[in-house]
Amino acid sequence: MRFLNQRRRFDDLSEQEILALAISSEEDDARIYRGYAERLRAEFPDTAKVFDGMAEEEDSHRQSLIDLHTARFGKVIPLIRREHVAGFYARRPIWLVENLGIDRIRSEAAGMEAQAERFYLAAAARTQDAATRKLLGDLAAAEAGHQQSAERMEADHLDDDTRDEEDAKAHRQFVLTWVQPGLAGLMDGSVSTLAPIFATAFATQDTWTTFLVGLAASVGAGISMGFTEAASDDGELSGRGSPMKRGFASGIMTTVGGLGHALPYLIPDFWTATITAFIVVFIELWAIAWIQNRYMETPMLRAAFQVVLGGALVFAAGVLIGSG
Repeated sequence: MRFLNQRRRFDDLSEQEILALAISSEEDDARIYRGYAERLRAEFPDTAKVFDGMAEEEDSHRQSLIDLHTARFGKVIPLIRREHVAGFYARRPIWLVENLGIDRIRSEAAGMEAQAERFYLAAAARTQDAATRKLLGDLAAAEAGHQQSAERMEADHLDDDTRDEEDAKAHRQFVLTWVQPGLAGLMDGSVSTLAPIFATAFATQDTWTTFLVGLAASVGAGISMGFTEAASDDGELSGRGSPMKRGFASGIMTTVGGLGHALPYLIPDFWTATITAFIVVFIELWAIAWIQNRYMETPMLRAAFQVVLGGALVFAAGVLIGSG
């Protein structure tokens, strides 16, 4: 709260400070675009060229602003940045965006330009001084020009075939890094924990004991699957992406798959909990079949047969062992 109180209000900034703020903002955005370009260059070289061009556009506008500041106020530019001004638009740290998909990065860049334009237009509307209003209006026009330049550069570097190829590559990478290990974890967690959970349920008919066994089995399986996935392949040769991401995807989904039919045993009544767990298992197995069909291109009937039959056999084994 103290930090927020130390920020300057935009309305209190002088024209020189507004100009300095615009200069630092253009510089930051150029760095962000270059960061995107480097992140995408190896896999998506054409989109990287678009961001290189956008960074150059930001550099040219920054230089124009510096020239204007030098002519009006001299060479010493005040140090003022976005975080120094209350209510000024903020940029998310690049590490929160750069690991997202290519479409998300493209939309983030478009949002950056639109956000800056809207801010400058709103600021100009609230300003009484004619010179400051003109300056803010010019900055808004420059941001609008950035969007048009980005669209022009995208048209130059990304024809329909190139965009389709990059989008297909991004989709394949998403499947390899997130969907495939996550699906393996969900299948392992949903199927492998059926036997111990339902064996315990029918052997003890104690819902709390069954829940504890299910919790332990789910968490243990999640930790095991996560470490196994992360350690089995560093992704360099296979192209499957970061082992850390794959490990998290596999471990978390394994735990979720097991907890799905363990959580109903928090219900005190045994048969109510068991029937609820049956329903959850049915939903889990069909969800796995749908994911296989949607992302792994497995025919729905084959996916359903494999998953539902396998799950049914493990479930039956658990019930028989527990009842015996």
